[in-house]
Amino acid sequence: MTADRYTVISADCHAGADLLDYKPYLEKRHHDDFDAWAATYVNPHEDLLADIADRNWNSERRVAELEADGIVAEVVFPNTIPPFFPSASLMAPAPTREELDQRWAGLRAHNRWLADFCALVPGRRAGVAQILLGDVDAAVAEIHRTKEAGLTGGIMLPGAPPGSGVPELYSAAYDPIWAACADLDVPVNHHGGSASPPLGEEPAARAVFMVETTWFSHRALWHLIFGGAFRRHPSLKLVLTEQGSGWIPGVIEMLDYYHERLVSAATRAVTAESKFGAGLAESMGKGPSAVWRDNCYVGASFMRPHEVPLRDRIGLDKIMWGSDYPHDEGTTPYSREGLRIAYAGLPREEVARMAGGNAARVYGFDLPFLDAIAAKVGPTVEEIAQPLHDIPADATSPVFALGGSVRVW
Repeated sequence: MTADRYTVISADCHAGADLLDYKPYLEKRHHDDFDAWAATYVNPHEDLLADIADRNWNSERRVAELEADGIVAEVVFPNTIPPFFPSASLMAPAPTREELDQRWAGLRAHNRWLADFCALVPGRRAGVAQILLGDVDAAVAEIHRTKEAGLTGGIMLPGAPPGSGVPELYSAAYDPIWAACADLDVPVNHHGGSASPPLGEEPAARAVFMVETTWFSHRALWHLIFGGAFRRHPSLKLVLTEQGSGWIPGVIEMLDYYHERLVSAATRAVTAESKFGAGLAESMGKGPSAVWRDNCYVGASFMRPHEVPLRDRIGLDKIMWGSDYPHDEGTTPYSREGLRIAYAGLPREEVARMAGGNAARVYGFDLPFLDAIAAKVGPTVEEIAQPLHDIPADATSPVFALGGSVRVW
């Protein structure tokens, strides 16, 4: 932050190329198949067909709108449809064996495009590379390649929902991925919405998805903890993004409870629970709360007012605010108001850490460089200190929704 303005880094934004613009980033052997696929593809996402769709790839428009919103840098997750995918990759089901080669080609094309997109504004975009879990060797190779290509946002860890056909995230099969990320200081990001099993399109199914989707996304936390990924790779960083943050203290306490209970039971062979804790202490190492303290972070998109009192229990050095640009559930163009409704009245150093300082540390942004931009466009300390009494009438972000004090999971 500067003397009177905050340096705001959104830890949760989304981007991607327009469909046909991915073609130059594909290997030539896929061009004919891409032409055939693109000719018949019908985009299922209304926001990618609207006149605002170019926010995903129009760099100048994007910088202007983010700066107008007080944001100087962003962590960039995917959004548009990569080649050969049935939908945005965040929500797409795992590919079959027959689809794997083309799906990989599509993700590599997106990663190449994203590297160029980030390079348009050096130091202001940390692009998140995409991988698939069905081929661990290919994933490791892509982690190395994208790190060298300049994507500093780490990787997006796909979900492994029940029935997906890939091993669960606690599986030792993924150890080469954790090793590569730890060795290269590449954050592992797990974004909300990417781990739910298919439920169908009935009204009830869509409602059940909304109730359950965050829980399925949270599973990555306890899978990696109990799977021992952090014992074997102590420098591994896990970021849980757009899943809320109010659930974290209670879930960590629950995980500590089960950890202690199962490890204790393992020492008493006569108990029925002893088999559930057998070998757990040795395989996973330190307990869940210690893992959270040392290895984990939360991309707390548009942090809600009821979550803020939990910030000390979550960890002030763990929380990274995000605007979710360009999604309509994000805070744009009312990010200043979103920051006010959450952080008004807090000590300025705490706000500075959650609004940008933590993200700079996790993703390697150059804060002095960004401070110089924030000195012109960042929200003022005085402004964010003012409680928000009037909600903008056309605001669409849940941060402004009444009744948001209910916490699930």
